[in-house]
Amino acid sequence: MSADFLSDLSEQRPAPNVIPRPGTGPTGSSSTGTAGLTRPVGPAERAAVVDLAAIRHNVATLRSWVQPAALMAVVKADAYGHGALPVARAALDAGATWLGLAHVSEALELRKAGITAPMLAWLHTTGSPFGRALEENIDLGASGWELEPIAQAAQRLERPARVHLKIDTGLGRNGATVEDWPAVVARAAELQDAGLIHVVGVFSHLAVADEEDREAETDEQLETFHTAVETARNAGLDPDVRHIANTPGILHRPDTHLDLVRAGLGIYGLTPFTGRPAAEFGLIPAMSVTTTVAQNKAVHAGHGISYGYRYRTASATRLALVPLGYGDGIPRPTTAAPVSIGGQRYETAGRIAMDQFVVDLKTEDPAVAPVGAAVELFGPTSGITADEWANAAGTINYELVTRIAARVPRIHVDTQPGIDAGAPTGAGR
Repeated sequence: MSADFLSDLSEQRPAPNVIPRPGTGPTGSSSTGTAGLTRPVGPAERAAVVDLAAIRHNVATLRSWVQPAALMAVVKADAYGHGALPVARAALDAGATWLGLAHVSEALELRKAGITAPMLAWLHTTGSPFGRALEENIDLGASGWELEPIAQAAQRLERPARVHLKIDTGLGRNGATVEDWPAVVARAAELQDAGLIHVVGVFSHLAVADEEDREAETDEQLETFHTAVETARNAGLDPDVRHIANTPGILHRPDTHLDLVRAGLGIYGLTPFTGRPAAEFGLIPAMSVTTTVAQNKAVHAGHGISYGYRYRTASATRLALVPLGYGDGIPRPTTAAPVSIGGQRYETAGRIAMDQFVVDLKTEDPAVAPVGAAVELFGPTSGITADEWANAAGTINYELVTRIAARVPRIHVDTQPGIDAGAPTGAGR
């Protein structure tokens, strides 16, 4: 992404603002967004630029893997840091049938913004607003204890709750254990007979589908899941949708697709597999993290860089200062991560600080990486991947993109307006 383009982009604004990239909009202009939104004024000092065309492309690609199953676009955690509302709209435009959220509060925000598509929220506490979820027609996951407060809300509002029962098939997080499952489905059947809930689905989550040498454990989870569905049916329930597949299951285990899949990482163009790039699956990374050089200075050989002097210059050189740090979500433990400055690849030097990090340019030429030069940490312009940064930080690409902090504006562009839109497939409502 060019420095000129970034200099025209906005300071932080609400997530729905969408800017066609220059020359690609219907009129060839970037002065207006979609749905009548206008571009805010002022430069973006730093930004997480999200291409909604990539989101649509990835959803369409994943749909091609799973048809005729329906696809749920998982947009929890602000769409893995990409901006929940614009991503949700793009995913639905590309044929996603459902939206998946962890918390009811996340789903309510999308309803408030006008999203009417089926939604499922599955991680609750005793303070979760179940009544508001029912009022806004949001489906609720339940592992057992939630059934009672959900039923109480349904009785108070005189409308049945739509519930997806979760079985823990081996991941060990939420979900009823195999031992507790018969009692959970029996109670759900009682509540359904009483008109307080409608059991829409049964679901679970895969633990090791991203590790291709552990097929037997995924086989075991899937077998446990099918048994749990049969137990639910024997209890008098007739779920419309069975869902267990995450992105690894979508890409590697077609036997997990069933009626509905939950696509998270893949819709953002990232790979769940070590050693298998996203491009192998036809996926395009949607996020670029960008800024500009804030300082360029000459230093002598042996100059220490950042806290703890974990790095010293090997010779006289120049240092470029990049104004992003762990306060912006850049992991502090990162070591020698790739950075593109002015189209040239470098590496981080020394510890990441709260607001900044340093790059050893390994040249004494003051014309290299001057103040204001475009910087891309990862993104399609440089070709640097989130995976490379995650490896340098000792984490995973999921965490890297999700943790980019709120003080880094999300700027949504659309490089191909209208492309990759399609009608939903599979079961909805």
